[in-house]
Amino acid sequence: MPPYRGFFTKERVRSLLVAFVLLGLAIVFQFYATGYSARVSSNFVHDLLLDNLPIVNLNIIIIEGAFAAIIGTFILLFIKPRYLIFTMKAVAIFIATRAVFIAVTHLGIYPGQINPGTGPFDHVYTALGLEAGFFFSGHTGLALLMALIFWDEKFWRFAYLIVAAVFGMSVILAHVHYTIDVLAAPYMTYAVFKMSQYFFDEDYALIE
Repeated sequence: MPPYRGFFTKERVRSLLVAFVLLGLAIVFQFYATGYSARVSSNFVHDLLLDNLPIVNLNIIIIEGAFAAIIGTFILLFIKPRYLIFTMKAVAIFIATRAVFIAVTHLGIYPGQINPGTGPFDHVYTALGLEAGFFFSGHTGLALLMALIFWDEKFWRFAYLIVAAVFGMSVILAHVHYTIDVLAAPYMTYAVFKMSQYFFDEDYALIE
């Protein structure tokens, strides 16, 4: 029997539609926030790690790896639908929160950063303006958010924690994020998670 059979009652369908709307609005907000930040960004700032580490081209992890993680997460949520509604709403809050910080933090791109390539995912990455957002690291934070959501499932908890660590190291080695962006991500993500639990308690109850 499919895991979603009988799960989507009318109330849950309405809640899922709300989740889609929130996520869509958050993505649009992020698009304009990153565009604004790119237009008004100031000069770069020095960073203890970036100033002393060589620039490594890790676009395959940062771009293709990120989209692979997103696709894999959607498949996981399809298999485990009780996580779906809360996860989408929590991700919407995460993206919107990060967009606010991007809009008010106008750091410039660190010199020598390797631009995205010409692959299909690279074009999407560029079109969404994702290379212009710095504080805080979305790569690291979203993976940590998934780890918190799937915390009671040991395999997925550690899988997402490993992904977060790989993304965190990669964006620093590639110099696409400042160190503070990665270090702040766990704190910001935990705050988003707790906010989501508070605002969407009924959706989180489906997980529990």
